[in-house]
Amino acid sequence: MTTGAACTGELLSTVKFMVQTLAAAGELQRELTYDGLRAAEAKGNKGGRRPVLAGDTVTDVRAAYLEGQSITALGREYSVSRGAIRTAVADLLPEHVAAAEPVPAPELPVTLDMPGKVADFLRTTELEPAQQAALDQGATVRHGQGYTLRVTAVLAVHHQLLARCQPLDGAQGVPAVPAQRKARREYENRVSALTG
Repeated sequence: MTTGAACTGELLSTVKFMVQTLAAAGELQRELTYDGLRAAEAKGNKGGRRPVLAGDTVTDVRAAYLEGQSITALGREYSVSRGAIRTAVADLLPEHVAAAEPVPAPELPVTLDMPGKVADFLRTTELEPAQQAALDQGATVRHGQGYTLRVTAVLAVHHQLLARCQPLDGAQGVPAVPAQRKARREYENRVSALTG
């Protein structure tokens, strides 16, 4: 029994040694490859396949493409593939130009709980159609004797609603009701948390 255990231990040691040696050889090969790539890059070599069209030919192909010649016709004229022509005029292609123009992402609606005192005040105020629709579609959530209105709208509408309830902080000559001011500040904090 002991000889079998000794053989297994030696076999494991040998396998472990071989794995470590292969790993070290792989690491050395990787370093040599990276060193070679860095040296070539320092000399100005980019690596990869050389382009089929070069120098003045590329300039001629680009000018002809801008004048309206098709990629297929240019490929025949210069005896190269359409792929080579497409590479030479890649930045002039319609899909490249369209992709370069940034398209703003649509603003997604955000759901916020509006304190009931703010909702009550806004319902007595003249609102824009989008603001009114957001209030009308809000879901009432009861909390003891009070409630919140769960409003789903884009952030811009939340900002507009917040601006509409500014008088709750106290207007000229009209004192603020502390509970209403506190409710407006709660809503402001919720809107600000999404903005920042």
